[in-house]
Amino acid sequence: MGKSVNAFLVSSAHQSARRLFSAALAFCFLLALSAPAFGQSPTPPIDDVIRVETDLTNLFFTATDRNKRFVITLQETDLRVLEDNAPQQILTFQRETDRPVSIAFLIDVSASEARTIGQEKAAARSFIEAILRTENDEAAIIPFADRAFLEQGFTNNRISLYHALSQVDIAQPLYFGSGRPIGGLISGPGTGIAVPGTTALWDALTLTAREIMASRAGNRRRTIIMLTDGRDTSSRSKREAAIDEVIASETVVYGIGIGDERLEGVDKGVIRKIAEATGGRAFFPKKEQDLKEAFAEIEREMRSQYLVAYTSTNKNRDGSFRRMRIDVVNPDLHKEELRLRYRPGYFARKVSSAQDASPE
Repeated sequence: MGKSVNAFLVSSAHQSARRLFSAALAFCFLLALSAPAFGQSPTPPIDDVIRVETDLTNLFFTATDRNKRFVITLQETDLRVLEDNAPQQILTFQRETDRPVSIAFLIDVSASEARTIGQEKAAARSFIEAILRTENDEAAIIPFADRAFLEQGFTNNRISLYHALSQVDIAQPLYFGSGRPIGGLISGPGTGIAVPGTTALWDALTLTAREIMASRAGNRRRTIIMLTDGRDTSSRSKREAAIDEVIASETVVYGIGIGDERLEGVDKGVIRKIAEATGGRAFFPKKEQDLKEAFAEIEREMRSQYLVAYTSTNKNRDGSFRRMRIDVVNPDLHKEELRLRYRPGYFARKVSSAQDASPE
């Protein structure tokens, strides 16, 4: 029996050795396959791949004729794209109808909106029903007064969005919804604090762009629908800085000017400035039906967009603002008096001090 046991142990040892040798041989073989051949460059790290992909600049635009009808028949050869007056080679041109959308509803809940808040919520609900068509489309609900609150983060769940809308109510003077305050502004001596009963429109726009919209990765259409009377009374942020944050997050603002005419009314100039500076539009409904039509027009515009994409000829990663322009070069279209609407530019990515900032 002792001999049998010894024979068994020897046999097991030989089998274990063979298995170990086979595993080592397989590992060496796989290692050889993964190593670059002589004279070849190694596969770039993931960070480099991401960096190269993000060098692509996407620009969404809409076109309307002299009768304000959307034009959906343009061709790539009808247009020319320029960046800081330098012509760019168009790499992608397509009519956009199904690119995923990320929409933030930025809803003023200060006392001046008390008479209209119910209509705003009903119109927003109908818009959500119409615009969220795929599982990749999403929306967020952000009421604001002296502070902005994330009542509902981005989701494609309509029931969650409807529930969040039902929670939105007027701040009297505090807002008592269930959403958390959105942080991100620098505070300290001389910067001011949030005061109940005031309206911080620029702060709300800044935080929505920086903390909410900028997080939406990928080739999405990022949109803020801003419902407000345009009256800011307590922001720490400046209007131009808020607009820059929106542009940096590659977001378009559609402004719906609505408020109590018995009070200060609507500041149309402010709302129009924000919308046009980001490539959007402003609407000033006078009655409930006008509000519904404003949302319907926004939906039509978002479904009538084009996308052009290019890689900038300016390879400097210096954080500077690059101004974009689209020209209609087809002379046959000049009589149509086309108006193109798009964001005015973007901020180039800025490399850290540890990276090589020289052009590639």
